[in-house]
Amino acid sequence: MKRILDVKYGLAAFVSLVTFGVYLKSLHNEFFWDDFQYVVDNHHIRSFDLNFLKWAFLDFYAANWHPLTWISHALDYGIWGLDPLGHHLTNNILHAINTFFVVVLVVRLLANRQVGKLTSFHYSHFIAAGVTGLLFGLHPIHVESVAWVAERKDLLCALFYLLSIMAYVKYASNTSHRAQSTEQRAIPPMRYAPGPLLSALCFFILALLSKPMAVSLPFVLLILDWYPIRRVNSLKTFGAALIEKIPFMVLSLVSSVLTILAQRSGGALISIESTPLEARLLVAAASLTLYLRNMIVPIHLTPLYPYPRDISPVSSEYLLPVILVSGITLACVAAAKKWKLWPAVWTYYVITLLPVLGVVRIGSQSMADRYTYLPAIGPFLIAGLATAWVYRRSTFRKAIFAAAIAFVCVSMTYLTLKQIGRWEQNIGLWNYAIEREPTRATLAYYVRGLTLEKMYRLEEALSDYTTVIALEPFHLQVYYSRGRVFEKMGLLDVAMEDYGAIIAADPSSYEAYNCRGILYSRTGSLKKAIEDFNKAITINPGFAQAHNNRGITYSLLDQDDKALKDYNWAIELGQNYSDAYLNRGKLYLKKGNQEYAVSDFQKACVLGREEGCNAVAALQAMHK
Repeated sequence: MKRILDVKYGLAAFVSLVTFGVYLKSLHNEFFWDDFQYVVDNHHIRSFDLNFLKWAFLDFYAANWHPLTWISHALDYGIWGLDPLGHHLTNNILHAINTFFVVVLVVRLLANRQVGKLTSFHYSHFIAAGVTGLLFGLHPIHVESVAWVAERKDLLCALFYLLSIMAYVKYASNTSHRAQSTEQRAIPPMRYAPGPLLSALCFFILALLSKPMAVSLPFVLLILDWYPIRRVNSLKTFGAALIEKIPFMVLSLVSSVLTILAQRSGGALISIESTPLEARLLVAAASLTLYLRNMIVPIHLTPLYPYPRDISPVSSEYLLPVILVSGITLACVAAAKKWKLWPAVWTYYVITLLPVLGVVRIGSQSMADRYTYLPAIGPFLIAGLATAWVYRRSTFRKAIFAAAIAFVCVSMTYLTLKQIGRWEQNIGLWNYAIEREPTRATLAYYVRGLTLEKMYRLEEALSDYTTVIALEPFHLQVYYSRGRVFEKMGLLDVAMEDYGAIIAADPSSYEAYNCRGILYSRTGSLKKAIEDFNKAITINPGFAQAHNNRGITYSLLDQDDKALKDYNWAIELGQNYSDAYLNRGKLYLKKGNQEYAVSDFQKACVLGREEGCNAVAALQAMHK
C-alpha cells in the first residue's frame, strides 16, 4: 500500500513540475484585457481591510460576484504591486497544483472501479492518470486560463472544485463499501463519516466564491455516485443520494441568482428577444462539438469566438453538430448498462459546460477556451484510459508507449509554448484574433483600441473604435471610448456628439450624462454641467463619480458648501475613491483647514495618488 501511495504522489508531483516548467514562459507576459479592470485600475484591491472585504462580498464590480478571487488579487497586489510577473507566477503555481490534484483524483476514481481496493490497482491505471494529468497540464486549450491574470477565478474555482470532489469520493467510497459489506443499498445521509462530506461542502463554498461555474458540482457528485462509486443503482438509492446533495443544490441556486444579478448590473445579459432560445440551443450544440475538436486538434485556438449572426437549423454548421451530439447521447444511453464509463464521462462533460453554453447568453462570445478548464478532464480521462488499454494489449508496448507519450508531451509542449507566445503582448494577441475573424471580431478591435489608447497611439485607437461602430452601430460602450479619445485629442465638440448619441439611444445612461457634464464643465458651460450631473445622480444616486464631478463644478461656481457635501457623498459611496479625497483636500485647503486637508491628501497618497503625496510633503515643508 505504501509503495502504491508513493507512486501516486510521485507521479502527480512529476506531472505538476513539468507543467510548471512549461508555463515559466508566461512570466514575461503583460497584463491583458480585463487585467486592467481587475488589477491595474482596480483601486479596491489596494488596501486589505474591512472596507475591502465589504466591497469584495457585497459589490458586483465588473459584473461579477467572486469575493475569493478579489481577495487573491488583493494579496498579489500587496506582495507584487503592479508587476505582472508576480501575478502570472501565482496563476502558474495554481495551475501546477490543480494538475497535481487531477492526477491524484483520477487514481482515486480508478481505484473505485476496483471496489475501493487500492491494493488491487493495476499499474496501467497509473499510466491513465499520468496521461490525463499531462493533457490537463500541458494542453494549449488551457493557456487562456493560466496566461491571463483575470482568469485567476478559473484556477481558484478548479482548485476547490477538485478538493471538494476528492473529499466527497472519500466519504462516498466509505459509505459504499460499508453498504456492500452489510448488503445495504440506501445510505441515510450523514450516517457514516460526515467529516469528509462537510469538507466537500466547505470546499464547494470556496469554489463558488471563486467563480460561479462551480454550480455544476452537485450534479457531478450524483454522476460519481452512479459511476464509478456505484452508490446509486436504483430509485431508492438515487433518492437517498439526491437528499444528501440538497445543501449543495441550495448553494448552487443562490450562486446562480447572484451571478444573474451581477451580470444584469453590468448589462452583460442578452435578452431572449435578441437571441431566441432555439438559436441558443443550436449554438450550444455547435460549441459542444467545437470544444471537442479543439481538444483533439488544438491548432486554431483564439482568444475570441464571436457569437454567430446567421443561425439556421438547416445549415450544416449547426445541423451536423445537433446530429453528432444527439448520436453520442443516444449511444451513451444504449451503453449505460454494460459500459458506464462512457455515459458518465459524456454527462460530466455536458453538465460542467452547461453554465457557459449560452442558454443564458452573456456577452458577445459563443465559446471560450477558458470554459473548458474543468470540463476537459472528461475527454482527457478517456485519452488516458485509451493509452493504458494500448499499453496492456500491445506486443511492443514499452517502445510504443514511450514513443506515444513522448510525442504527446512534445507536441502539447510545443503548441502550448506557441499559444503562450500569442498571449505575450496585447497588440499581438488582438492582431491574431482580428486576422482570424476580420469582419466579426468587434470585441478584438475594441480591446485593441483600448490597448492602443493606453499607449497613447490615439489615431490608431480612434480607427479601431470607428471600425467597431461601423460593424456594430448599436455597440454603445465603444462610443464612450471614442468620445474619450476625442477628448484627449482636444476635439471636445466631437466627443460631446458621441456622448449625446449614447443618451439618444439610451436615456438611462447615467455614465454618458456624467461624461458630457465633465466636458460642459471644461468648456465653461457650468450650469449645463450641473444639469447633466443632476440627471446622472437622479438615475443612479449611488454613482460616486457624478457626485465628485458635480462637487468640482460647484467649487468652480464658488458654492463651496454644496461642493463639500458632494465630496462627502462621493467618499461615503466609494470609500477608496482617491479623486474625491484629493478634491475635498483642496477645498479644505482653500477654506484654510490644513489639518483636514492633510488628512485627505494622506488618504489619497495611501490609495496610490502621487498628487496626494506631493501635497502632504509640500504642506509639511511649509511648517518646518
